[in-house]
Amino acid sequence: MRITGIKERAENAKQLYPYQQDYIKRIFEHLIENEKRENIVFQLPTGGGKTVIFSEITRKYIEQHQKKILILTHRIELLKQTSNALEEAGIHCKLITSEVEEIDNQEEYLCFLAMVETLNNRLKDDEDYLKDIDLVIVDEAHYNSFRKIFHYFREAIILGVTATPLSSNQTLPLRQNYKRLIIGDSIKELVSKGYLSDATTYTYDVHLGGLKIGIDGDYTVNSLDRIYMHFDMHEKLLKAYKEKALGKKTLIFNSSVATSKSVEKFFLDQGVAIKHLDSTSNKQERKEVLQWLKETPDAIVTSVGILTTGFDEPTVECIILNRATRSLTLYHQMIGRGSRRLPNKSHFTIIDLGNNARRLGLWQDYIDWRDVFINPEKFLEHLYEREIQMEKGLIYDLPDTVKAQFPNTTDFDFDMERVYYSLYNKGKKTLESIDISIENHYQRIMANTTNYLDAVPLINILQDEIQYRLNVYISCLSKATKNYFNYLLENYNEKLHARLKASLPFSEE
Repeated sequence: MRITGIKERAENAKQLYPYQQDYIKRIFEHLIENEKRENIVFQLPTGGGKTVIFSEITRKYIEQHQKKILILTHRIELLKQTSNALEEAGIHCKLITSEVEEIDNQEEYLCFLAMVETLNNRLKDDEDYLKDIDLVIVDEAHYNSFRKIFHYFREAIILGVTATPLSSNQTLPLRQNYKRLIIGDSIKELVSKGYLSDATTYTYDVHLGGLKIGIDGDYTVNSLDRIYMHFDMHEKLLKAYKEKALGKKTLIFNSSVATSKSVEKFFLDQGVAIKHLDSTSNKQERKEVLQWLKETPDAIVTSVGILTTGFDEPTVECIILNRATRSLTLYHQMIGRGSRRLPNKSHFTIIDLGNNARRLGLWQDYIDWRDVFINPEKFLEHLYEREIQMEKGLIYDLPDTVKAQFPNTTDFDFDMERVYYSLYNKGKKTLESIDISIENHYQRIMANTTNYLDAVPLINILQDEIQYRLNVYISCLSKATKNYFNYLLENYNEKLHARLKASLPFSEE
């Protein structure tokens, strides 16, 4: 007689939140009412509890149907995490690892958990290696590595789960394999309901000239290393940490092992305790580093790749992106490591050293995932347009670190494009828009200083904003040379200095 494959939930099993119970119900209804047995993808932000949700779905499906379920992951860390979650949910599961050549006792199980590469190799040798699967659950469904295995399970329903239903390969959109999308609560909704921590993002400008794009659509490791291995970048990273994260438990994400190890050495040389971790670290090293991270209030771990998925340390208070990425999925995965909520943790810090927030938006920004799922090409085109605008200097957010230098100013809004076209539509000289911008900066500095010597450093920290405004002005003209831009910048600063020098005493008496 076939055993049920389930037992009582463990005492330490995570309790389901109301919103998780609601999505389990909705997904289950789709599975039951799905007469065409169409594949489904479920979206929920990182930290929302996707593993807990699909573990409970597995339990309910086995209870009600007594049919076989296969759960697929693409990384060993996720395999272990999922195995633990299933065990806590009381599910008797067979792990298919590289050591498992045959499943002689296959009829004793209703749940199978496998690494996609391992199972694919087994099925290549024997298509009947795993039989009579009725439901396939795919964790991190946006990865294309799962596609190659789907044809072995044509009779099964496939349920994909992901935080970002955007394929890792834009030529192979998810809608080719999934027909329905179920959207979970947004990041802002989970924050407002108290399930995720809120975040403040601090951006530090980094010159990213020379970055190259690889075949995967993201920046190449070599081109990133040329920037992030530089001594000046290490200094900027340490400065940012000391300004915004000193004493906080911190994860630093890098683009390569070499950069991460270089960051570790630099911090240690400066007397700052830090440990490095990457995919080549052995089990003992990983265990020791993660234990140190867990137990040390101000621990810093610098890593690459290994902590983006299958890792959960709720006490992390700061995420530092010491890299640039064009991948929205990777961006959300990295930041999501800090979003776990605790009774004494409702907020965490993001330090962006790759202009990622400008390129991809703030972590909390609303994303219409249904539109992304249906029109991924349109969404990616929008992101690439933002990137082009960034490269032209047409996207700029005044950093909080700059705003803090002007405590008496409450309104930092200034729209150079609007000013330009207002003058243009009135038949006035559009060059006057620069004088209006100078006046705006003049008034801001005057409200926050009493002498010219103190005004000079304020002018200096406004240079990025000044250049941004001039870039917008240049773009309105359509055609302008680099020499003309340099002339405008020099003239802008001369006029601003002259006005302040004429209005303020040279120094405090």
